[in-house]
Amino acid sequence: MTRNARLLATLKGWEILVVGPVVTIALWPGNLPAWADMWPGTLPAWAYMWSLSVVTFFGCKWLTWRRAELPSDISLVAHLTYLFAWPGMDPRGFFAPQTTESQVPLREWLWALLKLTGGLLALFFVCPWLSKTAIPPYGFAWCGMAAIAFVLHFGLFHLLSCFWRLQGKTAPLLMNLPICSSSVADFWGNRWNMAFRDITHRHVFGPLTRLWGPRRALLIGFFFSGLIHDLVISVPAGGGYGLPTLFFMLQALGILVSRTTTGKRLGIHRGLRGWLFTLLVVVVPCPLVFHSKFASQVVLPFLKTIGAA
Repeated sequence: MTRNARLLATLKGWEILVVGPVVTIALWPGNLPAWADMWPGTLPAWAYMWSLSVVTFFGCKWLTWRRAELPSDISLVAHLTYLFAWPGMDPRGFFAPQTTESQVPLREWLWALLKLTGGLLALFFVCPWLSKTAIPPYGFAWCGMAAIAFVLHFGLFHLLSCFWRLQGKTAPLLMNLPICSSSVADFWGNRWNMAFRDITHRHVFGPLTRLWGPRRALLIGFFFSGLIHDLVISVPAGGGYGLPTLFFMLQALGILVSRTTTGKRLGIHRGLRGWLFTLLVVVVPCPLVFHSKFASQVVLPFLKTIGAA
């Protein structure tokens, strides 16, 4: 294989993830010079955020699909199903044949529906009530973000998991009881946003581990996660640049510390102490990700637009 062929093979699937956000940023109203601006007016920052999020999401979907070695007998409808009707990022698992009967307990359907309903009630009833109280704007933005997370990540995505598993697909939970994490590694590796974990592990951490070893690969993998979050959070907000990336580097540091001899001796890699250490590393610095600029410029205007404030 020639050098150019190896380069093309390495870059295969990364096209949309790299080019899509760049084009979105370049063509967004206000980013073009006045003589070239094709938009009649301005668009809100929350629309900028959702646009970058959608483009980045489908860039990730495209990457996983393009690089997956899938059976040739998969139908076009099945391919479109993976790309547009399931938020997971593991196409080989999604299309793998099931060896056991697909069943989803009624209690799991009810639990998923309860989370979705609770999120909707919080978003459209609790949040409007809170907006009339003396709650600080930043705190109110966090309430809104928590409600949206329950609607999408904990509610709707759980229902989709139930539905596709009932259809015989491998569609595991994307949010797997993160509150039960016994370590920082358990939180990011097994419980929080398994879709993003799948793509970073398969297409960033795995290849880099073979090149430079697990420690460097871990640091680069979390740095990549930070850049993605900076892209969809700080860029639309117009500030807070680097804070999400700093947060994810702290996560990598937390994992490395918990795996040291001292960390193991202190017991921060498992059990109750591991759970408490996870709270310290993950929850305490969360304002670095969803910083005040993002709250004021993106979240609060969005909540007002949808009638949640």
